Amino acid sequence: MSFSILKQIGDAQKKKAVVDVRSGDTVRVTQKIKEGNKFRLQVFEGVVIRVDRKESHTARIVVRKVTSGVGVEKSYLIHSPLVEKIEITKRSKVRRNNLSYLRQRSGKSARLRGKDFDRVAVNDVTVPEEEATEVKEEAEVEVVETPAEEVKEETEKVEEIKEVAEETKEEKEEAKEETEAEAKDEAEKEAEA
Repeated sequence: MSFSILKQIGDAQKKKAVVDVRSGDTVRVTQKIKEGNKFRLQVFEGVVIRVDRKESHTARIVVRKVTSGVGVEKSYLIHSPLVEKIEITKRSKVRRNNLSYLRQRSGKSARLRGKDFDRVAVNDVTVPEEEATEVKEEAEVEVVETPAEEVKEETEKVEEIKEVAEETKEEKEEAKEETEAEAKDEAEKEAEA
C-alpha cells in the first residue's frame, strides 16, 4: 500500500474541526463511557502535559490532575468518537512540549503562569469552510437584490400562495362532494335492500 492511500484512510477518520490544544492548557475533556447498554458522559479536568502527533489522525493528549494527593493521568485520542468535547479553561505560558517535570512537583511549585486568551474563540470548533460558504451566499443575495425587486418578488410569492390555496380549497370541495355522493348512493342501496 502506498503512503497516499494510508493518508486518505487516516484523514477519513479525523473529525472535521478540533480545538487547538497545547501543552500547559487546563482542559475539560468530556468522554463517552459505555456501561452495559447505556452511554454516559464523564468529565476529566486537568493540565495537558503532552501533545503528540498534532496533525495526524492519531493525535493524542495526556491530561494530568491531582486528586486527594494522588496524581492521575489520562491519555485521550483527540479524533476518537468517544471524546465528545475538549474545552480549554485556562492557557499557561510554557516553553516545552512535554511537561513531565510536573510529576515530581506538588503544591505551589506545580503551578503554571497563566496568560490571557480569548476563551470563546479558542473553544469555537465550527468548520471554517462552512462559514465561508455561508458568508459568500449571504453576500451574493445582498448584492443582487434591490428593494424594488424584493417587493416584486414578494408580491409574486403571495399571488402564488393564493393560487395554491384556491386550488387546494377547490380540491377539498370536490372531494367532499364525491364523499357525499357516495354516501347517498350507499344509503339508497340500503333502502332498496
